[in-house]
Amino acid sequence: MNIFLDIETIPAEESDKKSALDLVLKKKQRYGKEVDLGKENMEQLYRDTAVSGDFGRIFCIGYALEDGQVQIIYGEEKKILEEWWKVAAKGDCFIGHNIMEFDLRFIYKRSIVNRIKPSAKHLNLSFARYRNFPIFDTMKEWEKWSNSYIALDALAKILQLPSSKDGGIKGSQVFDFFLAGKYKEIYEYCKRDVQLTRQVYNRMLFKDK
Repeated sequence: MNIFLDIETIPAEESDKKSALDLVLKKKQRYGKEVDLGKENMEQLYRDTAVSGDFGRIFCIGYALEDGQVQIIYGEEKKILEEWWKVAAKGDCFIGHNIMEFDLRFIYKRSIVNRIKPSAKHLNLSFARYRNFPIFDTMKEWEKWSNSYIALDALAKILQLPSSKDGGIKGSQVFDFFLAGKYKEIYEYCKRDVQLTRQVYNRMLFKDK
C-alpha cells in the first residue's frame, strides 16, 4: 500500500535554543565561515533549526493511504510520532517530495530523540539511492537522481497543477503562523502538500485521468 506524506516543522524548543545555536556556529566556523553574531542573524539561525531533525521539531504530519482522504496527525511531538508509526505500518511505499533528504530523515531522527521506536516493518527502512521503492521521492524521480533540485510548487506549475501555496502560506512562514496560533492554517497547508504530491505522483506514472 502507498502512503503519501508531508511534514511541517518548527525550530528547536526554547530550552534547546542555546545548544542548537552552539552547534550551528561550530559547524560554520569549522568550514572557515565568518558568522554575524548580531541579534537579527542569530534569530534567523535559530529559525533555520526547523529544517534539521537534530533540534527542530515536528509540528504535524499529513498523510494519505492510496486514494484515501488526507489526514493530519498533530499535538505533542512524541504523540505525533507514536501515531505516525502505527499508520506507517500499513504502508509499503512512502511517497513524497524531497522525503529522501528531508521528511523521512527528520522523522527518524526525532523518533530516536523521543525514544519512539519505528514500526517493525520500517525499523530498517532502506534509504538506498537510485530506486523508487520503498521510498518514491517525486523530486528525485523528476530530476532522475541528478544533483538538481526542484520545489514542489515549481513542479506543480510545470505540470499545470494547482499550487499548495495558494492558501496564503508558504513553508518559510510556518513558524510565524505557529507563533500567531494559526494552527488550522498550517494543517490545511500540509494537507494541500500531500494532495499535490499525490497528483504529481499520478501524473508521473501516467495514472491521472
